Amino acid sequence: MIDPFSAGFYPAARLGKRNFNAECLSIYPLSLYTLINLVQERTAVMKVNVNQESLAHGLNIVSRAVSPRSTLPVLANVLVATDEGRLRLSATNLELGITCWIGAKIEDEGSTTVPARTFTDLVSTLAPDLPVNMELNVRMMSLLLQSGASTTEIKCIDSQEFPPVPVFEPDDGLEINVADLKEMIQQVVFAASIDEARPILTGVLINIEEDTITMAAADGFRLSVRSAPLSSPVSGSVKIVVPARALSELARIATDKDQTVRMYVPAGRGQVLFRLEHAELVSQLIEGTFPDYEQIIPTSSKTRAIISTSEFLKASKQAEIFAREGSHIARLEIKPGDAQAPGTINITGQSEETGSNVNYVDASIEGDPLTIAFNVRFLREVLDVIATPNVTLETSAETSPGVIRPAGGDDGQGEFIHVIMPMHLGS
Repeated sequence: MIDPFSAGFYPAARLGKRNFNAECLSIYPLSLYTLINLVQERTAVMKVNVNQESLAHGLNIVSRAVSPRSTLPVLANVLVATDEGRLRLSATNLELGITCWIGAKIEDEGSTTVPARTFTDLVSTLAPDLPVNMELNVRMMSLLLQSGASTTEIKCIDSQEFPPVPVFEPDDGLEINVADLKEMIQQVVFAASIDEARPILTGVLINIEEDTITMAAADGFRLSVRSAPLSSPVSGSVKIVVPARALSELARIATDKDQTVRMYVPAGRGQVLFRLEHAELVSQLIEGTFPDYEQIIPTSSKTRAIISTSEFLKASKQAEIFAREGSHIARLEIKPGDAQAPGTINITGQSEETGSNVNYVDASIEGDPLTIAFNVRFLREVLDVIATPNVTLETSAETSPGVIRPAGGDDGQGEFIHVIMPMHLGS
């Protein structure tokens, strides 16, 4: 039987698909037009079959980059696109962008953007042992999700409105072990400022020279510095300031400690890219000059104590329960020992409203006795990121900064130094 459309007997064959609906409505019977129109409406672009757990994991990775309160509605969405046999999920707030790729069965290529919160909440309720079938209806701009007995239609925004994902020219980049990178980030990022009045202090300085990478963060009251050796020397040097939040997100999504991450800093772009095996993070850099932190680090001390990390941390947590109700002051009385008894550090937190707490921690102390006060939250946060059994506390006077570092110094894996400014003891 001859197909009248392919044979050219009807104007539609000459008009083409774009002009078919408008003219054919006045030429053909309604039933024929309706049938053809229904066929066109059923035509979908992007048909994907994906595992629920993979989809939920991917959404969890990228959703933290979503901007829910932006004036651009599309920034509250996640870009969903097929990409060389995998499904690509992307989110951005224009300062931070996260992309991940998950395995999927691709029947038809395509892309759209889906409201992040709705999409994530829905997928988290679906059965993990059942596949999720997704089909995009371009005409209606909606995504149909079917899994088990659940069928959902979500309104979408055209992917053309989504900000373009930055493209980086492939080069060697800098390769860093994920385990080392996560530890470095965790040991410095908490010290960055949250005060937007000084944007440069809301970031982390990354300085790379020859075979060493150093990260530093400060908020005006404390300083955290961590350095580590690179597996191979680099030519030239890199000195950038990355938003602390971007590095926190990188540490969160870099879960496989046996992998490596590559860092790219393209010239003149004001951006940095961190690329993992199945994910990548792009961040804007912070412009400005990071303070010369090396001038802040004391080069000598009059009192040096070696303390159990766990005991010091426990005492700080207990003192914080009371000090947080007042001025956050933890009072440290450092008393050297003698031949008959070890030295001790008395750690006190108090509040007029709730009471007080005192802990006595044994310590190996060299130098003069001293009473000094620190912000107890700062003490607790730095002790939380030190893994060695013991730490050293060095200072010279009640008005001098305190220096905390893992006992034993540089063990070949890198060096960590934390400086805390003292607080006023009062009368």
